[in-house]
Amino acid sequence: MANLNKTLMTAGLCSLITALLHLLIIIGGTEWYRFFGAGDTIVQLSSQGSIYPGLITLGIALVFFSWALYAFSAAGVLRRLPWLKPILIVITLIYLIRGAGLLPMILISPELVDNFLIVSSIISFLIGSLHFAGIRQMGERL
Repeated sequence: MANLNKTLMTAGLCSLITALLHLLIIIGGTEWYRFFGAGDTIVQLSSQGSIYPGLITLGIALVFFSWALYAFSAAGVLRRLPWLKPILIVITLIYLIRGAGLLPMILISPELVDNFLIVSSIISFLIGSLHFAGIRQMGERL
């Protein structure tokens, strides 16, 4: 365990926390959806008791959980998962693009930019940066 990639471990923990947060949003219900920036349609469906928001949020949680597993695998905590390098690169790109996507949005539609979008974009970019740094540390071993 001495050769663990701590950067990818941290990235994996971030994805795991994100997955758990999405599960808590399901439990928290309508007010949590609203607070965490869900769209008006999802908030409205949640307030009407629809299972649709919960199913969508559960799917999102499962995606983040799988991303955590891939980061942990690359870090050396779990056995090597299939297609580790390409999947880890795609995960990294998704986080970085999600984070950097705020910049053109500020220029094109600043009225749509709120505090939640700013904070979540920064967090996404930081998690993507952790993944990128961890991949670089792995070099050819990945």
